[in-house]
Amino acid sequence: MGKRGRACVVVLGDLGRSPRMQYHALSLARQASFQVDIVAYGGSIPHEAVLKHPSIHIHTMAQPWFIHLLPKILYPVTLLLKAFIQFTMLLWFLFVKVPAPDLFLVQNPPSVPTLVAVKWASSWRRAAFVVDWHNFGYTLLALSLGRNNVFVSLYRWIEMHYGKMATGSLCVTKAMQHELEQNWGVRAKVLYDQPPEFFRPALLEEKHELFCRVKKDLCHPSGVYDFISRELENQVLDETLFTTKTNADILLKQNRPALVVSSTSWTPDENFGILLEAAVMYDRRVAARSKGSDTAEISEEQDLYPNLLFIITGKGPEKEMYEEKIKRLNLKHVAFRTMWLAAEDYPLLLGSADLGVCLHTSSSGLDLPMKFAQFPTHELVKDGQNGLLFSSSSELADQLLVLFKGFPVNCDALQSLKAGAMETGSLGRWATEWDESSTGADTMTLAASTRTSNVLKMDTMSENPIIAIADE
Repeated sequence: MGKRGRACVVVLGDLGRSPRMQYHALSLARQASFQVDIVAYGGSIPHEAVLKHPSIHIHTMAQPWFIHLLPKILYPVTLLLKAFIQFTMLLWFLFVKVPAPDLFLVQNPPSVPTLVAVKWASSWRRAAFVVDWHNFGYTLLALSLGRNNVFVSLYRWIEMHYGKMATGSLCVTKAMQHELEQNWGVRAKVLYDQPPEFFRPALLEEKHELFCRVKKDLCHPSGVYDFISRELENQVLDETLFTTKTNADILLKQNRPALVVSSTSWTPDENFGILLEAAVMYDRRVAARSKGSDTAEISEEQDLYPNLLFIITGKGPEKEMYEEKIKRLNLKHVAFRTMWLAAEDYPLLLGSADLGVCLHTSSSGLDLPMKFAQFPTHELVKDGQNGLLFSSSSELADQLLVLFKGFPVNCDALQSLKAGAMETGSLGRWATEWDESSTGADTMTLAASTRTSNVLKMDTMSENPIIAIADE
């Protein structure tokens, strides 16, 4: 096989919402000096570093939008028709439009028809076939059809059959690595996610500029009027919810709300109801403490527990349903805002947060959430050191009260978690892991037989403490 020095990254999804594959493309272009073609759907805007890199070329496929117009009673037919259209489109791009690569790197899931199309293309073009296992596609399909459905069984067979044909495989957890080897006959290398250089604690000036930019998104949504709405109404020009600027000086407000960020795809594998219930409990407990205090103690009690602002990022099918639920909560000390940020602003928001909450519960029990801190709970989150685990809304509410007591100055529990998260984050960075990981090197060198040196790992998170729902 000739050394063309070219890779093709395949994502049967919105590229802007596939950070891990964006960072794979960046590492292949920057550190392996490959020409990189990305074949994916459009939609959300990818990170600026991907768009501007001269060696990365994005090929955007059109989505079969008309499929969604078919009646639900034809759902099985819809699945087959959608897969056929996607398969045909992938073959056109991978066989014809994209220059012949040394390797294809494909995101899984979705498995059908992606694995089949990429395998065929890799054989035709004599290129390596590398699968990056994020989860199992058949378990996601089972969420809507049930485990015993014939389509789910067929999907699993295709996923396993073509997965075993890969030249090399990567996966996101040791649990998934064990499952692949023991029950699928696939030997995969574990590549934990580590943050690239643009995920870091935000500077004070960056925080101020970010919250100036998103101020319109923080104004009250239709039908909601809360403490955030009232404060924004009375703000001056150089003031945000969290910062104030006087001449050239930017300061954090002492009476600012605590900022909690949760990133979600608004899908059934993320039980967002737990967060809403915990928010109600926090709100009631803080209100009860304030109401139960005598006049002289009210100010002190209110200062002990701050108002909380939850910013929920992401897109997905259940977003509108939960937004309607949020409108009916009528909370006094907690506010919610949902938004979708530019790729460059998302790291800044995470780097500005006081706490992150992850609600991901794996369909397979083996993958990890890519949205926040890339933690399969018992592999990367050390309970009480760099994060906390919870299994119920009441447990989450208790943790919020403990962590934010005395905010922003005298919250020792939160500061301790933050120190642990910073220490964990300092142990690995994307570029460092990519250069130093012999595991990644073995996988890609075996697959491509080119000058690729390593495979890179990724994260979508800065070094902020997180609390995550514990897998049962």
